[in-house]
Amino acid sequence: MAAVFKKHDIEATLYAEKQDIASGRLKDDNPLDHSEGFRLLCEACRRGDLKICQEQISTGVNINARDRFDYTPLILASLCGHYEVVRLLLESGALCERDTFQGERCLYNALNDRIRNLLLQYDYSKSTDPLQPLAGHITSLLAREHPNTSDISVVTDGREFRLHKFILSARSPFFENKLSVAPETTMWRLPNSIPSDSFLVAIKYLYLSEMATDLGAHSDDEEQATLTGIDKLSRQLEIERLFEYILERGDRRLTRQRRQDEVSRGRDQLEGWFKDNVIRHKVTVDKEKANEVRWDRSNGIFADVLLRADEEEDECEEDGVIDQSKLTVTKTEGPLNGLPIGNFDSRSRSVSRTRRKRKSVLYPCHRAMLTRSEFFMTMFSSSFREAQQTPYLQIIPIDCSPAVLEVILTYLYTERADFDLSVAIDVLFAADLLLLEKLKARAALIISTLGNGAASIVEAADPRGETAEEEVIDIYEVVRAGWDTRMHRLEEFGARYIAYRLERFVDEEEFAQLVRESAARIKERQETDTVELVDDIRYYLSERFRLRMEDAGLEEMMDDQDIDALASTQTKPDLDPTFADVIPTANFDQDEGYAADLETVAVVRTLDGEEVEDEFSQDAMNYQILLGKIDGLLDRLKLDA
Repeated sequence: MAAVFKKHDIEATLYAEKQDIASGRLKDDNPLDHSEGFRLLCEACRRGDLKICQEQISTGVNINARDRFDYTPLILASLCGHYEVVRLLLESGALCERDTFQGERCLYNALNDRIRNLLLQYDYSKSTDPLQPLAGHITSLLAREHPNTSDISVVTDGREFRLHKFILSARSPFFENKLSVAPETTMWRLPNSIPSDSFLVAIKYLYLSEMATDLGAHSDDEEQATLTGIDKLSRQLEIERLFEYILERGDRRLTRQRRQDEVSRGRDQLEGWFKDNVIRHKVTVDKEKANEVRWDRSNGIFADVLLRADEEEDECEEDGVIDQSKLTVTKTEGPLNGLPIGNFDSRSRSVSRTRRKRKSVLYPCHRAMLTRSEFFMTMFSSSFREAQQTPYLQIIPIDCSPAVLEVILTYLYTERADFDLSVAIDVLFAADLLLLEKLKARAALIISTLGNGAASIVEAADPRGETAEEEVIDIYEVVRAGWDTRMHRLEEFGARYIAYRLERFVDEEEFAQLVRESAARIKERQETDTVELVDDIRYYLSERFRLRMEDAGLEEMMDDQDIDALASTQTKPDLDPTFADVIPTANFDQDEGYAADLETVAVVRTLDGEEVEDEFSQDAMNYQILLGKIDGLLDRLKLDA
């Protein structure tokens, strides 16, 4: 009987939600999507193709939508048993809530316990609120006293609020206009007619804080006065949504949706302000003159520190010789407050060619946002030079390129981490330096999903190693980066990548050096210790060749001894060592009794060039050949693994 009542309650709840969605009061978490991009994503989730999934997610496809069969991408990946795809979707914000129909459906349909346990790890805060880290940091600035990053005090009704001009300017058109006229303002006083509790609610809203159910009032009259003050402030500060937000409390799902919408809207406002101010006003100068830049503390974008990134050596292409007499220095107006900047476009080019001078790019930043990184938090909380107050903004060099630093700043200000494979490894090292674990994970994800180049994960996993796609990454660099940054995902990706293409790498000296380095990573290594990289390659090599046998149903009938026996009986010695000969043969139609057109039949050969009967024999032979090459390499390196 209890189960009947529970089922009735669930059905009633679902019906009520459908009614709210139909009326527009609620958004559908899983809307129907017929777009081509979403179709490609669903197909990739069925096949387990990480590369296509990552590409479609990067284009902005709604990963929580459903197809015409009522499946979401997460359900498809879970049902088909693709663990890595499930992890990618969850890390990208896919929903899996146990109290929802689609969430329970996803858990119930999971192919195995490994995927089911992964789904259960992603609770509400991880799966449905990906902007929570950004919102949590901005909210924490209201209570943080050390390091002190505030630059304006607002006094009302006997209380003082220490705030940040750039947040007020980004979130409130009133403050944006007021501070643009008087950026040097450090104190603002509200009329005493506005209760301090009302202003506190407005400030929490601007700082993306969770709104409490009570307004801090002790009586009905105080609550009414607080609500009246909130109404006045919402109109004065031009944040009309605040009063609506306060009134629409009670319904849990509606409150959560409103919260998500407001945080997303706040992020978009911060992102727009970041692009229009921080990125727009970056300064490019010659590297040797970078430390000579003087930027006043009283500036229109309220920056309190400059981050510096130098161009890479190979970015300095050859260019004409600069005639220093033609170099002009101008005074800028507006937010830069008279910062002198060289006009490097006025050049006279000599006949001779020389290497262009390295440039440095300076980004005006705010310590309040930089402290999202433990690196900067420690720096600004210490007695280091960078934490001291100086007449001009401190210049802090960061060991990365300008493009990478821009990715770092975009992440710190907006939580967005969209970048391509070309800078992924550099972003990985920069994030490791600045102790940004989430950005490190994002960089590792991009490398491991897009590192197969033009071939998809499915296409690259050719069991015979016949893929011919162009190498878009240096796999040795990727493996070393995984070691240096302690990203196990990259170590796994590198070992699998090499194993599925082992015939390309096994005879290279650089591969031998990588094996040496892997062995040397074990401190006080004994002769009988294994080599981690070699163990992983052997594992994925076994996976590579057993895939074909699993598909053919031969794995249960054969063990390793059977494979060896099969390999020994299928070889034919003294054959020309080519990988494929083409032999013309006549094709006779038995029904008609006459010869048809000639066809070509490819002779199947192993990696050693020996002819075998079929592809399965080829797999068995190639597996043993590659294992033998690994053993030979270890013998040559004098490593017992």
